[in-house]
Amino acid sequence: MKRVLIITGGGDCPGLNAVIRAVVKRASQEKDWEVVGSIQAFNGILWEPTEIKVLDEHTVAGIHYRGGTILETTNKGGPFAWPVKNPDGTWGTVDRSDEMIRKINYLGIEAVINIGGDGSQQISQALFEKGLNVIGVPKTIDNDLSATDATFGFQTAVQVATEAVDKLVTTAASHNRVLILEVMGRDAGWIALHAAVAGGADICLLPEIPYDVNIVLEKAEERFVKDRGFAIIVIAEGAKPKGGTVHEIKNDEVGYENKRYGGVASELKNQLKAAGLKYDIRETVLGHLQRGGVPVAYDRVLATQYGNKAFEMVLNEEFGRMVSYRHPNIVSVPLKEAIKDYNTVDEENHLMRAARGIGISFGD
Repeated sequence: MKRVLIITGGGDCPGLNAVIRAVVKRASQEKDWEVVGSIQAFNGILWEPTEIKVLDEHTVAGIHYRGGTILETTNKGGPFAWPVKNPDGTWGTVDRSDEMIRKINYLGIEAVINIGGDGSQQISQALFEKGLNVIGVPKTIDNDLSATDATFGFQTAVQVATEAVDKLVTTAASHNRVLILEVMGRDAGWIALHAAVAGGADICLLPEIPYDVNIVLEKAEERFVKDRGFAIIVIAEGAKPKGGTVHEIKNDEVGYENKRYGGVASELKNQLKAAGLKYDIRETVLGHLQRGGVPVAYDRVLATQYGNKAFEMVLNEEFGRMVSYRHPNIVSVPLKEAIKDYNTVDEENHLMRAARGIGISFGD
């Protein structure tokens, strides 16, 4: 019996379970394959005792509409940076990748399907260079991988953010207020852009376009006539003012290497007040609501296509590659290509042009 291992790493994302289910159901069409999953990304392999679970059709029945991942996940540490506590009480890291590969081989695993975003696929490439048969599946709500037209989870995050804008519109209109919605996105403003257009926001502030607070103030005040009116601002967590820096939150979590963003909505509120905004202003931080819950149909379909393609790549021994959606086809691209460029919002993007065309301000 041949074995394929599924890994879900990085932040959770709507649609992960649909990928797992699709891999298992496609593998079940072959009589000599068994699918296993590692708990909490690569931790399940590296822990003593090893923690992996067999995934069969009974295990994955009905999981396609569930958020999160039945394998759990983590964005701390990893095989190349395993956290260890030093004798003096401080924390450091060690490289356990060779040990992990030996354990994978010992378990009779012939291929690894690593479902994750940019950081996870960098690990995939490094493991492939060490000789591991690995295939990547792109996963991120930020839609920031340039080697694919879309990543599953993004549309669900946009839907959640759009519904939040819809709700803020009614309360803003009732109270004649300026309301700010902070959404995820780190260094790519795709969620903010899509939610702003779909929800009819007046102002959208992105990581790619440093904003001038006075321009934001002017646009917000345009929405009021004789002190009656309202304005909606959507801001990505990685947005920053001209000449300023990204607002980072101090992080002391062991093994967590990513910068923690957040607090930009509150910061913008204070900036607008200091600039002279006379109307009531409130902020809402959407946070992890964007990651959780039931994936929309689009993400379930895309995730299912990805899982099916990933196992077919295993059968064809297309290792060192990542599944990719190149409209209208599901294809594969080299992992090196997948992690080479970051997918950010470009001024010439058709949606950016449409947003500016309908009067959305980007604070520039």
